[in-house]
This record gives sequence, C-alpha cells and structure tokens, in this order.
Amino acid sequence: MQQKQTYDQQAYQRLASSVKPKPRVIINAINAFWVGGTISALAQLITIIFTSAGMSTRDAASATVIVMVFLGAFLTGLGLYDEIGKIAGAGSIIPITGFANSIVAPAMEFKREGFVFGVAARMFNIAGPVLVYGFIVSVLIGLIAYFVK
Repeated sequence: MQQKQTYDQQAYQRLASSVKPKPRVIINAINAFWVGGTISALAQLITIIFTSAGMSTRDAASATVIVMVFLGAFLTGLGLYDEIGKIAGAGSIIPITGFANSIVAPAMEFKREGFVFGVAARMFNIAGPVLVYGFIVSVLIGLIAYFVK
C-alpha cells in the first residue's frame, strides 16, 4: 500500500510539473527594475522640484516623503497600486510607497466592518510589526549612542 501511494504521488508530481506554467524570471525582474526605478526617479524629480523652489535639501527630502506616501495611499485607494503590483511585483514595494500601500490596503478591505473595528483595528495588520520593531530598535540604538558618548 505504501509503495502504491508513493508511485501515485510521484505520478501526480510529474503531472503537476507538466501543467504548471514556467516562471518568467527575466521578464519579472525587468518589470520590477523599471517600475521600481520609475518610482524612485519620480521621487528624485519631486525632490529636485522642491529644492529648486527654495527648500533646503533636508526639507525637500521630508516633503518628498510626504508626497510619496500620499501618492502610494491615493493610488491604493483608487485600486491602481494593486495593478502596478501585478506588473512590477517586488518593484512596487519601494519602501515609502509600499509602506503606504501596506497601511491603506487592509484598512480599505475591512471598511465595511466600521471605522473602529474595521479600519482602525485592521489598518496596521501588515505595517504594525514593522513599526513596533523599528521603534524598539531606534530606542535601543539611541540609548547605546547616549551611553557611549
């Protein structure tokens, strides 16, 4: 009986392998590269615009982060960021816009459950652990820097 199961499992694996589509690694890498590069180039363009308008480099960088978070959240709200993600894969998770998407997408998914138990409770499902561990590490690094000086 055990031998029959093993043979059936092997036959199934061969059948599944023959039907399963082959991964398009090169195409996916190219799409991730150009979409991620386009998002980064847009951020750089926004930074240049803010700098040329008279902002300091630090203020322009902060304003650019705000604009990119807004664009990521806005495109997620319109349902366009998911379409970008289908094309770009990992190229769409550039830290700033991907972060905005990771907060807005769960909030939109659970909005029918209400603002408190839906949007507010589910908003940080994905980004929450990142924020908590980022906060903890930044506090630890700050304490180490304080005591080392």
